[in-house]
Amino acid sequence: MGVLFLFVDGIGLGNSGEQNPFDRNDLPGFSEMARGGAMIDGADYEEEYRLLRAVDANLGVEGLPQSGTGQAALFTGENAPEVIGKHFGPFPHSGVKPMLCERSVFCKAQERGWKCHFINAYPEIFFQHSRQRGRWTCTTLMSRAAGLKLNGEEEVRLGKAVTAGLTQRAWREKLGLEVPVIMPEEAAERVLESMDQVDLLLYEYYLTDKAGHGRSRLQASEILERYGRFLRRLLKGVKSGHTLVLCSDHGNLEDLSVKTHTCNLVPLYVQGPGSRHFRRAERITDVTPAILAVLEEEG
Repeated sequence: MGVLFLFVDGIGLGNSGEQNPFDRNDLPGFSEMARGGAMIDGADYEEEYRLLRAVDANLGVEGLPQSGTGQAALFTGENAPEVIGKHFGPFPHSGVKPMLCERSVFCKAQERGWKCHFINAYPEIFFQHSRQRGRWTCTTLMSRAAGLKLNGEEEVRLGKAVTAGLTQRAWREKLGLEVPVIMPEEAAERVLESMDQVDLLLYEYYLTDKAGHGRSRLQASEILERYGRFLRRLLKGVKSGHTLVLCSDHGNLEDLSVKTHTCNLVPLYVQGPGSRHFRRAERITDVTPAILAVLEEEG
């Protein structure tokens, strides 16, 4: 019936220990994905209708994985860092922009007649800065190239889009915008409602990567608990015919002992009837082809 694609920036499967905020089995959502345990190295498993796999984000290229090339690889199924000979980020390199503009999961899905939706919302200041600098993120670049509307304040007020922080608190308190503060579960309801109208829906959460760079245990805990509540509602509320896919672009937050990204494998969680298409996934480049295979089967 459809695919819900959750992209979580900067989370890997790291070692247990006090420097890994995932080394807890009381994180909502995340512990459910890990079958009641902690989302750490070795937590992978496979069941009939769901699986958790540790997949490679390094893609055979030396250096620490970065968002620009990592996300391009994740969203196209092509080895972006290999194409330009290095990892690059946080914004997309000129050498990978054609991939995102012409061969993204959105472009490929729409070519086959499937309806796509990017549910993230952005304040006007984001659009102003992006236009002035001519610099868009991987997700906004590929969405624009696919002809998808980027949501703004109006969609947030109408309850049809989700902000980067889920609760809209930052929009209200930092940007001074007249939007209500909501709970993470309410944001999840918006996603679930939108799933009934499209074939492929994407939501991006980047605060995990930001918290990893900040190296604050308190901030990391707050970010994970907030997203975990959102995630738990989705895991319980997604319809049985839909397939939920969660993946990251590189490691970071799982190791607060460093402020850089990591070379750790990243989690790929899939729940639903399409999970069998991901059983052989080994790299982040395997995600987009598997999503298209799910849509092809359901279409």
